[in-house]
Amino acid sequence: MAEKLKITLVKSPIGAIPKQRATVKALGLRKLHKTVEMPDNESVRGMIQAVKHLVKVEEV
Repeated sequence: MAEKLKITLVKSPIGAIPKQRATVKALGLRKLHKTVEMPDNESVRGMIQAVKHLVKVEEV
């Protein structure tokens, strides 16, 4: 596993269900095409799995 993950919001969460919108916000993503770096652990991987259709993930 990589040490960090670069997560980019590529699709708007406006039409998503409220739980998915909250997950995107918890990841620290506020605007489209913004990127955050998060540690590569099981909790972050689970959050990504819940909104995988809205984000793009790269291992750093």
